[in-house]
Amino acid sequence: MTTVGLIGSGNIGGTVARLAVDAGYDVVLSNSRGPETLTDLVETLGEHASAGTTQDAAQVGDLVVVSVPLKAYRAVPVEPLAGKVVIDTNNYYPQRDGTFPELDSGETTSSELLQRHLPDSRVVKVFNNIYFKGLAALPRPSGAADRSALAIAGDDAAAKAEVTAFLDRIGYDAVDVGPLAEGWRYQPDTPAYGTLYSASPTDWEHPAPGDAAKLRAALAAATR
Repeated sequence: MTTVGLIGSGNIGGTVARLAVDAGYDVVLSNSRGPETLTDLVETLGEHASAGTTQDAAQVGDLVVVSVPLKAYRAVPVEPLAGKVVIDTNNYYPQRDGTFPELDSGETTSSELLQRHLPDSRVVKVFNNIYFKGLAALPRPSGAADRSALAIAGDDAAAKAEVTAFLDRIGYDAVDVGPLAEGWRYQPDTPAYGTLYSASPTDWEHPAPGDAAKLRAALAAATR
C-alpha cells in the first residue's frame, strides 16, 4: 500500500495526511470545495501530496480516510470505495449535524451509518477521540515507552489488521475495541474522548501521551 486518499482535509484529515507523508506514503487530498482550495496544504505537505476531487481520492487511495461532518456522510462516493478499507474519523455532534434519532436512542452508531452507506467497503473507526493537535504531536517510534494508543473498531478483522499496520507506521499503537457497534465507547462525552491525550481535562492545547493501558481503562469505564 502506497497511497492514502483523504475525503475531507480539515483538522483531522490534514493531520493524518501529514503523518502519512512523514511515514512515506503518497496522499491525495480532497474536500467538498474543490482541489483548488487545497493548494496551500499540498505545498506544505510536499511532493508526495496532491489534490483531487472526492472521486479521485476514493479511486486512487489504497486506504481511504473519510473525515467529513456526519451530516455529509451520504455524499461520500460509494462505487469507487467498493472492496477498500475506509477509515472513519467522524463523530456525531447534534449542534453541527442536526439530530439523528437512531443515534440519540443508541440503536446504532455513527460509523455503522457510514458502513451502511458503503456496503461493499470495510469501515474501521479510528482517530475519533483525539484532538488534532495531540494527533500531530504524539507519534512515537514502535516500542517507545511514551507511545500513545488509538482505539479502533470494525467488523472485518483483515481491515483492522491493515489499519493497525498503518497506525504503527505513523507512530501509534492500536487497541481493538471490537465491532463497529462498540465504537460508542470512544464517542464524545466518554472517558476515552479527548482528555485521554491532554495534559489536563481543561487543557487540550497541551498534548500528553495516552498509552494502551490508559485507553483500555477508559474504554471499559464507558457507559451508555
